[in-house]
Amino acid sequence: MRRSNHRGFTLIELLVVIAIISVLMGLLLSAVQKVRSAAARADCQNRLKQLALALHQFHDARRALPPGHRSASHPDRMRFSGWTVSVLPYLEQPALASQAVAAYLADPDPLGATPHPHLRTVVSAFTCPADPRITTPQTALRTGTVAAFTSYLGVAGRDAVTARDGALFQNSAVRLAEVTDGTSNTLLLGERPPSHDFQFGWWYAGTGQRLTGSADLVLGVREPNLQPVVSGSDCGPGNYPFRPARGFDDPCGMFHFWSPHSGGANFALCDGSVRLVRYQADPVTPALATRAGGDPAPLPD
Repeated sequence: MRRSNHRGFTLIELLVVIAIISVLMGLLLSAVQKVRSAAARADCQNRLKQLALALHQFHDARRALPPGHRSASHPDRMRFSGWTVSVLPYLEQPALASQAVAAYLADPDPLGATPHPHLRTVVSAFTCPADPRITTPQTALRTGTVAAFTSYLGVAGRDAVTARDGALFQNSAVRLAEVTDGTSNTLLLGERPPSHDFQFGWWYAGTGQRLTGSADLVLGVREPNLQPVVSGSDCGPGNYPFRPARGFDDPCGMFHFWSPHSGGANFALCDGSVRLVRYQADPVTPALATRAGGDPAPLPD
């Protein structure tokens, strides 16, 4: 009778093989995650570039940038809309732009008993693919309003409530010639994911803090917290610097620019270029956010 020469794995050899496979799988998953993150950041930058170019096209047609946010008494009677609605025709969305105008003509209150349907329309150009929450409309926890969102807010300057010394703020009509600090040194749009409760960050009819659009469609680099301070909350009255948030569920993240990307957030400048600005650049962001502060500051590498 012939004896077999085949020998099976010992338990130790099997464990070693499993350990090696686990390490390789971990390295592979890490590499895949890095590739996905890099792709999402690049896609996010491309969308921000499209928005910056759309704002430039609006400027070329109207000789000024659109209002960052419209007050209830704005003369065009599209109350609480902002730059996002204005650039729709330049994002290959002329039908949606016409529908929005018609909706305002039919009912000047976009948040009335029957809210405008466009409030729930997701426009992919306004969303960063690194935020999976906003591929569909979400329900605001406090008001129950179903809304779609923007990952990109107009840079209002130091703040959107009082200073309004940037390029996009309530009822603004800034000409690029007025950006005397230099269009390549002045921020135009920046990343800020919608708030954890989906109450802020609406692309359509976002009223913002004290009806100024603050933290909804526009934001400053030293924005105050004007919300009722909840006992035990670590979100003080501000003013909030440029810094990372703890994540999408951070209630304080709505008051400052940040992104789900590693190390910083993407910004579009007034010359139409897009840069990832590192959080370490926070000390110079007030100079970068003001259009005519007399203190031009180049973006740090």
